[in-house]
Order: sequence, then structure tokens, then C-alpha cells
Amino acid sequence: MAASNSVFEKMGVSGHQNLFFCHDQAVGLQAIIAIHDTTLGPAIGGVRMLPYESLPEAIDDALRLSEAITYKASLAGLNLGGGSAIIIGNNRTDKTEVLMRRFGQFVEGLNGNFIASTDIGTTQKDLEYMLSETQYVAGLPASLNGGGDTTLFAARGVFYGIKAAIKELYGDDSLAGRKVAVQGVGSVGEQLVGMLRAENARVYVSDMTEERKLKIAAKYKAEPITYSTSFELDADVYAPCALGGTVNPETVPRMRCKIIAGSANNQLKEEELTNKLLKEHNILYNPDFLINSGALISCYSEIEGYGNERTEALVKNIYNATRNVIQRSKEENITTFDAAKQLAEKRIFDIKKLKR
Repeated sequence: MAASNSVFEKMGVSGHQNLFFCHDQAVGLQAIIAIHDTTLGPAIGGVRMLPYESLPEAIDDALRLSEAITYKASLAGLNLGGGSAIIIGNNRTDKTEVLMRRFGQFVEGLNGNFIASTDIGTTQKDLEYMLSETQYVAGLPASLNGGGDTTLFAARGVFYGIKAAIKELYGDDSLAGRKVAVQGVGSVGEQLVGMLRAENARVYVSDMTEERKLKIAAKYKAEPITYSTSFELDADVYAPCALGGTVNPETVPRMRCKIIAGSANNQLKEEELTNKLLKEHNILYNPDFLINSGALISCYSEIEGYGNERTEALVKNIYNATRNVIQRSKEENITTFDAAKQLAEKRIFDIKKLKR
């Protein structure tokens, strides 16, 4: 009973509405869907498939991710709520068509309150399997009238966020000669590297896979550096684009960057303390839920039937949204993290008035 109470207490503190569980032994499915807030619209979230060490760890991840999506959608001006899905398992060895279709049935059973997209461990092919069982998916390939590859828009949003922060510190947003350390060069990270190099930024790349790091470094004429210490580089920007939690009380005192702006979710570990340390060390932090909403915007455009032109306009607005957050943080003498949350919460509060 204590463990159950702990979960309810966490949901109460963060304002979560629902936490759903699905277990189907016949197909090997163990899944969780968290819905944080649906004031702005139905919850949307990626489906993350990883071999979590424990159920509490998976639940915590689902709660954190879904809350971040609420803020992300609000700041981007989208009529969507925050959700997240977790499938517990090894995405390389445990994933099958039947497993993903059974998960699609789980999503269908929520009657449109949750829309599934991709995340770590899932692909557009998995969405196609889900589509066999539910209409509530987004991020489909263009061949299925979807928005296509969302990683391009995800990278572009981070790119605009970086330029907005550079503008704040240096007076113009030119990236020529600026030093950027990109940690994690998967699909989003690689595209970000390409955009940065196209503007003649000096790019340093790292990845947990040595072969991948060296390949991307050679392809874009970037400099390879060590993954575990990439945040220590004396750079204008540290861009975490892999797993979250790299900005924490242990790493912040060792950082020599001026700006943190990347695509990784949940970058801050021990949020309250880390947030305070960033301000003390005079590091400008672009909250991940502010600048990595490009993929979410692409999914929203797909749901609403918008074309690429509208998607591009919404993603480009991340630049202005970032400038607004920085300005509010200065006016209120608060961190950018707190300023971004306040702006997101204000929009949700205002929309609630309409629904009364």
C-alpha cells in the first residue's frame, strides 16, 4: 500500500490526471501510459521502449516525460496535452509486430485521450503496426499521409533556440566561429551538426558509440571529443542530444560553456538544485521543453492537416519563444527554467477559463 500511495502522491504533486497499465502475458507486453494535463487538448507523447530495471523507474520516467510534453505543447502554442508511453523491454530483441499491435489496441481503448508517437526504442514502422489497431497515432511516414521524418524539425527547433541564446549573449545570432559541443549524434544530433556546420560554427561531437562519433565527425568536418566529459569543453554552447540528466549538481560546477541548448528530454537532474546552480554559474539554460518541440509541432501539423509551410513557421517561432523566455527571466530576475514554466502554465490557466 505504501508504494501505491507514493505513486498517487507523485501524481498529486505534479498534477497528473491518469496513469494506465497494460499487461498481456501472451504477447509479452508490459506498458504504461501517463497523462499529465489535457486542458489544451488530447494528450500526445512518444512511446519509449527500454529495459527498465524496475517498475518505479519506468513510472517515474513516464511521469516526467508527460509533464514536459504539457509544457512543450503550451509554449509552442499547440492545442495538445502532455502524455507519455513506456513499453518495458529490449527494443532490439523483444519488439514484434504483435507486441506493437497489441499496444495499439491499448491506445485505442483510451478513446482518443492519448495519441502515440515515436521515442527512444520505437520507429515509424512501429507506428504503422499500431495504425492497424488504432487511429490515434502521429508521426507517420509521408507515404501514409503523415508528416514524415520528425527528427528534421526537432533539430531545427534546437537550432533556432541556440541562435536565440547566441543573440542574447553576443548581440547578433551569427554562429560563424562559435564553438558548439553536441553530445549524442543520433538522428536529431546529426542533423543539428549539419545545420551548425552550414553556418560555419566550430562543432565538437561525441557519442556513446565510438564508430558513430568518428563517422559524423568526418562527414561534417567536426572534431570528435570524449562523450563522458563533453560538457567540460570551453565552448559557447553545450548541446545535450542523447539521454537526459547530464545537467546536474555534479556536472554544472565543471561546465565551462556559456549556453546549454540541446534536444535531450529531462536534461536537469535534481531540478531545483541544478536550476539554482546554473544561475550561480551564470550559464544560460534553454529549457528542453522550450526548444525541442519541433517533432511535436510536426505531429500536431499532421493531426490538424497542415502542410510543411505551416510546420516550418511554427518551428521557426521557437526563436521568438526563446527570446520571450529570456526576456521574462531578466525582468522577473528568475531562471529561464522558471520563466518558461510560468509562461506555459499561464496559457493553460487562461484556456481553462474558456472551458468553464
